[in-house]
Amino acid sequence: MPRPKAGCFYAILIRMPVFIAADHRGFDLKNKLVEYLQEINTRVEDFGNYQLDPLDDFPDFAQKVAQAVQQNPTENLGIVICGSAIGVSIAVNRFKQIRCGVALNEEQVQHGRENDHTNILAIASDYCDFEVAKKYIDIFLSSHPKMDEKYLRRGHKLDSIPTQ
Repeated sequence: MPRPKAGCFYAILIRMPVFIAADHRGFDLKNKLVEYLQEINTRVEDFGNYQLDPLDDFPDFAQKVAQAVQQNPTENLGIVICGSAIGVSIAVNRFKQIRCGVALNEEQVQHGRENDHTNILAIASDYCDFEVAKKYIDIFLSSHPKMDEKYLRRGHKLDSIPTQ
């Protein structure tokens, strides 16, 4: 499956900013990705951390991204980064209408965006370098949710699961 090149047409199709945040383990990768997003003319809102703090906690930053995406969950997109990507994905998936997937490979990122309607991408800074993260983001931003009835039905079922 072909992947669009950086800076191609999809960046201008993103009308809303991409919201991004990371804890101390994802701090350096997040800063590089913010620059990359700006280079490809994608508006980005950085929710921190803004300084390297080894004692910070990923839920504080993940929550900010989830709340921003939650304002318009069918249009807004977010990126959350921590060492494993698991912690931030757990944190953001606690919010209604948030669908976050952990980036494991390019095909899975595309599948999650198209079939599962992910609106937040979790990246593991301990297992993913900058070049791979850029590829994941290119795919995440250029893929669009499929509107087939089965995908919409599944999304509605997810939204109707009560908080336990």
